[in-house]
Amino acid sequence: MALDLTNTTIVFDLDGTIVDTAPDLLSATNHALGLVGLEPVTIEELRPFIGRGSMAMIEAGLGFRGKNVVKSERRRLHDAFLAFYADNVAVGSRPFEGVPELLDQLLADGARLAVCTNKFEALSKLLLVELGLADRFKAIAGRDTFAVCKPDPGHLTGVIAMAGGRAGRAVMVGDSDVDIATAAAANVPSIGVTFGYTLRPVRELGPGAVIDHYREFPAALAKVLA
Repeated sequence: MALDLTNTTIVFDLDGTIVDTAPDLLSATNHALGLVGLEPVTIEELRPFIGRGSMAMIEAGLGFRGKNVVKSERRRLHDAFLAFYADNVAVGSRPFEGVPELLDQLLADGARLAVCTNKFEALSKLLLVELGLADRFKAIAGRDTFAVCKPDPGHLTGVIAMAGGRAGRAVMVGDSDVDIATAAAANVPSIGVTFGYTLRPVRELGPGAVIDHYREFPAALAKVLA
């Protein structure tokens, strides 16, 4: 039986939660590192940093290759990363299995949908447009949408309000410690996904429910809303 999700706002993280963006983020990181003569990093090295933003990925790559650069050079590499990524945002990135169908079902059940990500807003919207997902969401908030970003709870409560919802009837879905901590700080229940970009298993982070595939989402949602 379908859930009645009228007045319920479901907020998704982006990278590692609804879209597997690792291939294109890896390419952009290695493009930037190549500008200072560094060997490419591997996806295994980069994966834990993907949910922390583009600068964190560049800094991790520099660290892995033992390279220290001055602040102005770091900014140059960041600008190069962003330009390359904007031109290649959906080359290898794809929604995780079951995501488009789930989003459509949640909308049919009356939910409001939103995205809360530490990716820049313009890049987030560009990616979702390229993948044909953008029109499912009432609001898409990146790290630069508000004065604060995750793990500050204001990022989550801000996007809930932007979507026309309220924090007392909302759920956060994410793959990392940042997502689960943000939800807890906002007093919003959370669902963790196990297929994202975190070193620490999401089950250890204390979400209200955990899923290994989006086919398990309706049961997890019923659990955290109960």
